[in-house]
Amino acid sequence: MVSEMGKIQTTRTAKGLKKYHVEVRHKGLGKYQLIRGDNPYVVKQKAQSQMIQWDSKWAAEQEKKQKAASLQKQKQQAANQIKAAKKEKEAKAALIAMKKEHAGAQTADAQAAMSALKNILAHTQQVDAKIKWELLKDRSDYPVPPPKQPEIPREPQKDDGEYRVEYGFWDQFSASKRAEKEQTAALAFQAAHTRWEKEKQALMDQHATQFAAWKEEEKAFVASRDVTNAAIEEQKRDYFLGKDSQAIVDYCDLVLSNSQYPNYFPQSYELDYNLESKILVVDYQLPSLESIPTLLEVRYVQSRDEYTEKHISQTQLNQLYDNLLYEIALRTIHELFEADQIDVLTIVVFNGYVNSVDPATGQESNSCILSLQAGKAEFQQINLARIDPKICFKNLKGIGSSKLYSLTPIAPLLKINREDSRFVSSYDVAYSIQETDNLAVMDWEDFEHLIREIFEKEFAVTGGEVKVTQASRDGGVDAVVFDPDPLRGGKIIIQAKRYSNTVGVSAVRDLYGTLMNEGANKGILVTTSDYGPDAYEFAKGKPLVLLNGGNLLHLLEKHGHRARIDLKEAKQMMGK
Repeated sequence: MVSEMGKIQTTRTAKGLKKYHVEVRHKGLGKYQLIRGDNPYVVKQKAQSQMIQWDSKWAAEQEKKQKAASLQKQKQQAANQIKAAKKEKEAKAALIAMKKEHAGAQTADAQAAMSALKNILAHTQQVDAKIKWELLKDRSDYPVPPPKQPEIPREPQKDDGEYRVEYGFWDQFSASKRAEKEQTAALAFQAAHTRWEKEKQALMDQHATQFAAWKEEEKAFVASRDVTNAAIEEQKRDYFLGKDSQAIVDYCDLVLSNSQYPNYFPQSYELDYNLESKILVVDYQLPSLESIPTLLEVRYVQSRDEYTEKHISQTQLNQLYDNLLYEIALRTIHELFEADQIDVLTIVVFNGYVNSVDPATGQESNSCILSLQAGKAEFQQINLARIDPKICFKNLKGIGSSKLYSLTPIAPLLKINREDSRFVSSYDVAYSIQETDNLAVMDWEDFEHLIREIFEKEFAVTGGEVKVTQASRDGGVDAVVFDPDPLRGGKIIIQAKRYSNTVGVSAVRDLYGTLMNEGANKGILVTTSDYGPDAYEFAKGKPLVLLNGGNLLHLLEKHGHRARIDLKEAKQMMGK
């Protein structure tokens, strides 16, 4: 049983852009997934990659079943040997040896699985993450051989025994009898030869039909292969041009798809890339604690005729799991930077999510439990072969609970905009703000008032008090929040920047200076555009939160307001 892929379907967005999706499923595994994307060939590649993973997993399970069936067969054979040979002692010894061998094989499998878990980061240092474009292409010939030439029966010959005239004694005295026998033999030969010619022609016609059908199938195969290879070449060309954020996302998707992990890893992720700031955000689905294998050893106890298993302790499992997640985060960032052939990744943000069941509600949740932001120049100075993953993660100012296995949710350093996969959106929405309103061209006083108003709603629900300042940029402070929460609360300064260009590091430094002057616990900077890499780098490790245009639209929608941001339109209206 193998994976099945449906037909690629096409839909259109509200703006008329084409979107593609395809269903893939594996009946044996009970797996189903809907693959989406902007490029039909990328969708096809992702679907085929998923099918390969499922087929590999199915094959592994079937092999396991076959091993079990083989073991059962061996047991039966051993039992039959006992009965047939009446040598109970020898047969029992053979069965014991077989069971010990089986236990040894299970132990070897368990140790291999444990070794793979402990070498997640080491494994990536042995391979080159760059995409080998030529290896992606299909260079194979049509795998079905052409139909063989038909086997033509032997052609009848006149001197064959069945057509040869046999004269009797009296035939030498009668010319008419001789002629009659000769005519009978000639007619028999002619009839046989006619049948042979018809059979030969039928076989040749049948072969010609089969060969013509085969040529058509070969032609279709070659055409499909060439289209796929052309799409790969086009994807390669788009990537190396480096002018399209979707091409960068597609390339990074290929990089992560090629990364080899154990079959039970979800290996599911979402990517977002900002072409202007060169920042890639990765929302990565991590394996759950329950999915991690714990088996260390299987032993056969002869005295009790049973198998016993040795597992790692819960403490060891927790340590293994935490270290594994740190290694996945570092490995993912390493592979993306290593594969960056055209230097379009300045910063990679890794947000690690885990699917789990909330013990308080019994409901499934998908929470971000660690987040790491790394600059390329800084990260490439790290020798991954010699680091402690947790210490390296903390040194890079990664955030997450000290005990990742506790699955404590955290706020990602930078989030993907779930409503629109771009950092800056331009889609139409409607509510109290008109759907045609572009926040990037609002009057600056109206914009600051809107920011103050939305944060009043955000903090009021938790008991916080928001005191707004005058709309005259008083001291660079647009609003002051007093959050009573004893752990994360205190005084919070908010600044609003209605910009159409990238916010530089100077604005972030100004906010930090204001925060220090005000004696505040945290500073929040909100803009309609986005921030440059130096701004994010400066904010890292400081009590500063940078909200870009995508974050702002999400926050507005959360509180019942809908708007749009179109930076290109804003620049045209302002004459920039």
